[in-house]
Amino acid sequence: MKKKKMKEHRHLSNVSTLAYDPEKCTGCGKCAEVCPHAVFFLEDGKAWVRDRDLCMECGACAKNCPFGAISVRAGVGCAWAILISEIKGREVPCCG
Repeated sequence: MKKKKMKEHRHLSNVSTLAYDPEKCTGCGKCAEVCPHAVFFLEDGKAWVRDRDLCMECGACAKNCPFGAISVRAGVGCAWAILISEIKGREVPCCG
């Protein structure tokens, strides 16, 4: 049986609150291990962000980073984009 490739789920562009400090990263790989959307990958002994727009802001990476290299305000980016759209009278984006 062939394994189906999961469709990459993208969220709104440039609204994720994900912040990563490579200077604090030791390359333990916990972030890549727990991220449900494979936002992180390991290369040359460090974790790197593949694509911030894939982040669903669950916070698993930040909670599992023992060195404080990652921060994210869970669920804030998408909610913020919706609120700003309402305030500015723009089309309300779909985050799901």
